[in-house]
Amino acid sequence: MLLLSGCRPTTPREDLLETLMKARPEQFSRILAERDTLEVQIIYTQIDRDENNVPSFRTYSFNVDSNRYFYPASTIKLPMVLLALEKLNEINIDGLDRFTPMFHDSVYAGQLSAHADSTSASGLPSIDHYAKKILIVSDNDASNRLYEFVGQQRVNESLNSRGYRCRMLHRLERPLTPDENRHTEAVRFVKNRQPLFQQAMLVNSDSIRPDKVVKKGKGFMRNATLVNEPFDFTCKNFYPLTTQQRLLRALIFPESVPAAQRFNLTAEERRAVLSYMSQLPKESDYPPYAQDTALYDAYCKFFMYGEDRQPIPEHIRIFNKVGDAYGFLLDNAYIVDFKNNVEFMLTAVINTNTDGVYNDGQYEYSTVGFPFFKNIGQAVYDYELTRKRTHPPDLSEFKLTYSR
Repeated sequence: MLLLSGCRPTTPREDLLETLMKARPEQFSRILAERDTLEVQIIYTQIDRDENNVPSFRTYSFNVDSNRYFYPASTIKLPMVLLALEKLNEINIDGLDRFTPMFHDSVYAGQLSAHADSTSASGLPSIDHYAKKILIVSDNDASNRLYEFVGQQRVNESLNSRGYRCRMLHRLERPLTPDENRHTEAVRFVKNRQPLFQQAMLVNSDSIRPDKVVKKGKGFMRNATLVNEPFDFTCKNFYPLTTQQRLLRALIFPESVPAAQRFNLTAEERRAVLSYMSQLPKESDYPPYAQDTALYDAYCKFFMYGEDRQPIPEHIRIFNKVGDAYGFLLDNAYIVDFKNNVEFMLTAVINTNTDGVYNDGQYEYSTVGFPFFKNIGQAVYDYELTRKRTHPPDLSEFKLTYSR
């Protein structure tokens, strides 16, 4: 059993997740039999409230190993949002906030300028708009822009100094060298044509060295040619599942973690982050995701729904960050059912690259990955519906208003 700081003593049911899966062999027989081949890891945290609505936590795990590497894909974007807001607060300049237009200027090899954003109401980019794009549909460019504002060195030092073990080394979907990833675009905040803050290119002069070589699979595609060697993940991002759920808990329940592990956000900023995390594409005018029929409710909500196209019930809200790349599927979520007074945290990863060849686009997302997330989410949710609670939770804090 995995215990997070502040959790209650363990119960005898350390195999709870495995018990839930064994009760549904038609859904989980392969997951149980091939848990190591599929690199499945699951963390489930129960939440109970006392008479003052103060939460306590009991955490169960399945096959979790924080030293086993998986590619974290887009799950790294949530801490990027939090660190960008935190840095903005630290700058503390009158008139400068998350809505202030933010421009990126290319000043080094591999860099890209950004001076406009046609998906925002103003036509200009900002930290708030980037955060919205990241948390509603997992936009890669938006995440890269926040990485560039915060800087590689600060990203890593800030997270690791809080005890969030991780390694953030590169932008997403941009094939840059380690040197290029250590250098960031220059950044300007401009309001009414007046510069409020200017940041020169940041350079991480301290090369972040992975503690071991990480190679996976039996081959990979390079320029449409199969290379019969394991794929090298050594210099790619690292963000263990235990770290992911601990960081999510610090956001959802900040008072439940030590002050040193929290993020310096205003109440309004935290509420905005929670709103964007739980907002469905159809509830967004800017960006105009509501007009895109390809963005169904579960587009970035893997638990309980997988690839289902039907609407998610209004009484259920999922505050989460998903990821998918190289065959890895991930979700890190706090799930709330307002109708039945249910809340729980669930975090999982699975590797659907069953042929061991990376970069070939041949992954079992639809046949293995999404069904797994739908089924494990539903199994835990069904269990939560039957679980006795001494005090029903007051979940009004998480009933938020959306733009549509």
